[in-house]
Formats: sequence, C-alpha cells, structure tokens
Amino acid sequence: MNAIRSPHAEYPINSISEHVYADLKKAILEGALQPGARLIVTEIAGKFQISQAPVREALERLKQEGLITGVPNKGSVVSTITAKEIKDIFVLREIIEGFAVRQSMPSLKEEDFDYLHHLIREMETANRQQEMLRILELDMDFHAFFYIRCDNQAVLELWNHMRTKVMRFMAISNRHYTTEVLAEWHLVLVDALRSGDPDAAAAAFIEHMHAYKMIDLD
Repeated sequence: MNAIRSPHAEYPINSISEHVYADLKKAILEGALQPGARLIVTEIAGKFQISQAPVREALERLKQEGLITGVPNKGSVVSTITAKEIKDIFVLREIIEGFAVRQSMPSLKEEDFDYLHHLIREMETANRQQEMLRILELDMDFHAFFYIRCDNQAVLELWNHMRTKVMRFMAISNRHYTTEVLAEWHLVLVDALRSGDPDAAAAAFIEHMHAYKMIDLD
C-alpha cells in the first residue's frame, strides 16, 4: 500500500509554514477567528494535511505579532484587543508619525510620490475587488514609508512593534465602515506632502488618524 502523500509535500517547510501563517492571520484580521478562539495544532495540521512542525512555526510568528497568546489549559488563543490599548497606541502614533512625516519631507523626490500614488491605485483596486486584507496591507505600507524614510531606527522599531495592532484595529473598523473613501483620504495626504509645509502635512496625517481613533470597538 502506498503511503498517503501530503499535497504540500513538494514544498519546503518554510513555504508551508508561511501559507498557514498567512491563512490564520487573514482569518483573525477578517474576524473569522474571534478573540478567545482556540488554535489547536493538531486540528490545523489536519485541515492543511501537513505535519505539526510548520503549524507550530506559524503560531509562533502570530504570537510574536501579538495576534495570539498562550493561555493555561487552553494553549494558543486569539488575543483580545481593548479600546484602552488602541487609544494608547494612537496617542503614541500621533507623536511619532508626525515626527516621521516632518523628517521625511525634505528628502522626498518625484519617484517617492510615484510610489505613494501607486499604493493608492492599488488600494482602489483592492477595494473594488473587496480584498480586505490587501487593503490593510497597502494602508500600512503607505504609512510605513515615512517611518522608514525618517531615518530614525528607534521610531521605526516602535512602528514595527505596533503595526499589527494598528492593522487589527483597522480591520475591525473596516468591517463596520466603508473603505470607499480610503484611497481619497490618502490622496489628501499626498497633497499635504506636496504643499511643502511640514507642520501642515503632519497635521493632515494626525487628522487622518483621528478618523480611526474615534471609532468604538464595541
């Protein structure tokens, strides 16, 4: 009798783990896996018809990002996110993103604006196709651009630490509010950047964040 072959057997373990990680992350961000939901290694391995090793690797990545947490007698569960936690993050983000925008503006070139416009066009496409995770990723890439370009490693590390939580909160809000105007909002930010006034640009980014910060999680 021939052994049953996994459909993923031809792929290296890292590729399998990446697939499991992306699938679970999408389910968490889109709300298919709610806070408190258990993630059982054997069940996930069975679903994907793979061994447990890549599943454990994927869960560890999700744990490092704060999307899941370990609970005694339950194992891995989807982590909760509170209104207080979001408020604290957005207060910090207003401070450091305003700084990042101000620092980045003097070095912006036309190709940088081309890149930002490219992201906005991709947002429009993702919105038309209702690719919610893609919309979130593009939104994060747009704002990450300034954390990278401001050339401050400490600021970039803060952004990397809170990026997933910001993304998760936005995923919750996007399930209740339209994303039709998202691309338009970011065009306003690009216009503010082109104004040449760092204070006005920083203020535009902060106002943009306020639209999310005021949303009720309940």
